[in-house]
Amino acid sequence: MRRIIALAASAAIFFAGTMNSDACTNLIVGKNASTDGSVICTYNCDGFGFAAALSYSAPGRHEAGEMVAVRQGWGPDAKVNYIPQAPYTYGVVGLMNEKQVSIVETTWDGRKELQNPDGWLDYFTLMQLTLQRAASAREAIAVMHQLVQEFGYNATGESFAVCDKEEAWIMELIGKGPGRKGAVWVARRLPDDCITAYANSSRIQTFPQARKADKKLGFCVVPGDTMYSADVISFAREMGYYSGPDKDFSFREAYGPLDWGAIRYCEARVWSFFRHHYSTEVMDSYLPFLDGDLSVTDHLPLWIKPDAPVSYRDIQNDMRDHYEGTALDMTADVSAGPWASPYRNRPVNFEASDGTKMFRERPIGCQQSGMTMVCRMRSWLPPGSRMLLAESSTSTWTMLPWWPTFPYTAASTAFRTPSAGRTTISANSPLTAPSGCATGWPIWCIPATA
Repeated sequence: MRRIIALAASAAIFFAGTMNSDACTNLIVGKNASTDGSVICTYNCDGFGFAAALSYSAPGRHEAGEMVAVRQGWGPDAKVNYIPQAPYTYGVVGLMNEKQVSIVETTWDGRKELQNPDGWLDYFTLMQLTLQRAASAREAIAVMHQLVQEFGYNATGESFAVCDKEEAWIMELIGKGPGRKGAVWVARRLPDDCITAYANSSRIQTFPQARKADKKLGFCVVPGDTMYSADVISFAREMGYYSGPDKDFSFREAYGPLDWGAIRYCEARVWSFFRHHYSTEVMDSYLPFLDGDLSVTDHLPLWIKPDAPVSYRDIQNDMRDHYEGTALDMTADVSAGPWASPYRNRPVNFEASDGTKMFRERPIGCQQSGMTMVCRMRSWLPPGSRMLLAESSTSTWTMLPWWPTFPYTAASTAFRTPSAGRTTISANSPLTAPSGCATGWPIWCIPATA
């Protein structure tokens, strides 16, 4: 008897409404760059017209033949596809699982012709499924590769910060175009004593390369440093994006080349974060780059070693940044008005009354944030660590702490006996998952059927 059971990725929907996915910021801190040895990653999910709710997905073991229903597309017209369930899924709160694995993202689009509308998985579905299946950051990257290879990827260019209690990885991924499953991608391990950031632009250029792909994993691995899809360079050659030697290949130049908007609206946010934690004189030398002058440099460092350890409170404040004290200070330009306000009631791009095309700065902290998270993974604590959540802009909302602990004891006693209901977690647990159908985007629960 085959049972079709879709596991709820969220008993409460993480995102509800319409989301502008290409407007997010991630800040990432290695464990030796933080004041207490924790790995930290953040997520500003910015876009008008959506609300956020904290999600919860219960852990559990699953029977052979169980399937997960995933939505392909957005809204009520989305298709429903089914993929095999994993034998065991980890509990997930928000974007952190019980093993202290966290995944956050920003969208950079890149080459639009590489979007595959036939793929089953968008970036958020991919993140949720991976968090349920991975016990470490490295395993998460392998799971993401496996899922897009098997079921296809339908979003555009995406950056992910994939972190656990020991290390942080940054991963850039883009599809292969209509009718082609899989994706091309590269992932770099953040040095433990460094910090980095993502803000809607591709940032990985050249990277260390392996001699051949790992046969078991199906992708290339430079131990402890880099992982990438085996065809990331050959596919770029096939598509006409690159023709030089392998050693000079730049992922960014092939799949997500920068334009002026990506520099000013996206890389400027990375610059401001770096400027908080590194020499202001050195960072201000990049101002011509932010103005579009590429004669001296065409990129920011991928990561930097901060002048001093970064605290959890520092990161909270960084998420509220409006370029204060810099040449781009939003409290000091003419739009700030008499109260030196950093907030703007118009889009980044607009036209003046005489038809002149104008723009406003795009900071890390903006009024259209639908949700902000700060995830803190700590190796000296048992499973479940600390996460801060703000249900709107970090500049105007209080960040509330959450401890994503999960209601079970040990693996040998935590899960149901053959006579127990499939949603029973533990006999000692004060919390059990609902037995009915929990609905939501992008994956939801339906009752078991014969």
